Amino acid sequence: MNGAESLVRTLVASGVEVCFTNPGTSEMHFVAALDKVDGMRAVLGLFEGAVTGMADGYGRMAEKPAATLLHLGPGLSNGLANLHNARRAATPIVNIVGDHATYHAQYDAPLASDIQGFARPVSGWIHSSPSPKTVAADGARAVQAARAAPGQIATLILPADTAWLDADGPAPALPVQGPASVSSQAIDGAAEALKSSGKSVILVRGEALKKRGLAAAGRIAAKTGARIMCDTFAPRLERGAGIVAVERIPYFAEQIVDTFKDVEKLILVGAKPPVSFFAYPGKPSWCTPESCEIRYLAHAHEDGVAALEALADVLGAPKEPALVAPLNKPALPTGRLDQFSAGQIIAHYLPEHAIISDEAATSGLGAQIATATANPHDHLSLTGGSIGQGLPLATGAAIACPDRKVVCLHGDGGAMYTLQALWTQAREKLDVVNVIYANRSYAILNIELARVGAGNPGPKALSMLDLHNPELNWTSLAHGMGVEAVRVETVEDFADAFASAVKAKGPRLIEVMI
Repeated sequence: MNGAESLVRTLVASGVEVCFTNPGTSEMHFVAALDKVDGMRAVLGLFEGAVTGMADGYGRMAEKPAATLLHLGPGLSNGLANLHNARRAATPIVNIVGDHATYHAQYDAPLASDIQGFARPVSGWIHSSPSPKTVAADGARAVQAARAAPGQIATLILPADTAWLDADGPAPALPVQGPASVSSQAIDGAAEALKSSGKSVILVRGEALKKRGLAAAGRIAAKTGARIMCDTFAPRLERGAGIVAVERIPYFAEQIVDTFKDVEKLILVGAKPPVSFFAYPGKPSWCTPESCEIRYLAHAHEDGVAALEALADVLGAPKEPALVAPLNKPALPTGRLDQFSAGQIIAHYLPEHAIISDEAATSGLGAQIATATANPHDHLSLTGGSIGQGLPLATGAAIACPDRKVVCLHGDGGAMYTLQALWTQAREKLDVVNVIYANRSYAILNIELARVGAGNPGPKALSMLDLHNPELNWTSLAHGMGVEAVRVETVEDFADAFASAVKAKGPRLIEVMI
């Protein structure tokens, strides 16, 4: 058994069942080992940015890591943008990055690079295997590191000779470090803060944004009147009918300031205090009033769900939570096709337990409003702000949850970054409905251009934010990737197309002209 096979067997034994890959020469022994080991599904992506985004979507929904297989430093660096997003989401991922053979490094071959330097900004754990005898143990440590609460990226660098030389065999799985318990002092302190007079907000992130944690937060709201909020871009939020509704922090700095202007107590559960996404001339970066008392009920590595439940009990909160969303599907709209009428159609037809991968950007508000009382579903956001996540995120989520419909809502500009994910959806026959909002513009940047005080833009500046000349044709792009697609320009046509796509199996794409 060589080092590569020992690593694959170790990954499988440690619960890693999927490898998203775009391999090269240095990874060929790992690729060959996939045929020798049962239990590892290999999923090919045509670009590393799509590969890493798929691993993110899989990890968020499977709640355990997938592996990526990337080719040397350039392959890893191609995937960094979506690894940045995954790091912000605290998604568990194990990167396997091939490297030149140890004895070849001295020659500075064309693909030689500082792999650890590329990996460091997005990785919580990095290691390069020095010997085929240690590869399996290193792999077990990488999985353990990735799964440590709340989740992180572990990057294992695999020199080619450590993959092809003889190894001793696989290593056993290592224990997983789950979330830490929250101290009684933190619970009592939060209780005292909520009992005192003043307007309060409980800001929630992580595991506590699932139904059980939200139910506890809803009990606290029923007792204290506290508002329950989440970040603008929460990694995973369970929402819809029967689930406690959460207010989402708005995007723009002045809106955040206005949202929190009267807040006197801020209780953080796996979250950080709200700040502006960017710095703007004359606008604040820190968005909480100076007079606001901030308390950490649970840090990101701690058990926020148990902390909320304990806090509810300490407060003597009722068993039934407040703010539970009713089932209220919107009627099918008439009139103009825009993000709001499209959102109503999506909410009307959204099946139970669907997964929404949302990178609709400036076109996203309509669906967010309409789906708040739709069938229960999971909502996945663009956590790190690096666009081009939505399509691969949906792809990975579909592999993690093959029995659930996945709906990807995406702006046309951002979707171009990783449109290769459509090819993987077709190859793997994944059940994804991709809705592309086609406004032929980087619309958010038109807004930001004015907000940052850049002056009166001329035609050259405006052309940098415009996607005409030539116009993108998403139906043709999708067909070229093997995905059935249609373009719609009316609410009636979108309703028909979306209803058909929801009923069918396999990938579809709907280009919505807005």
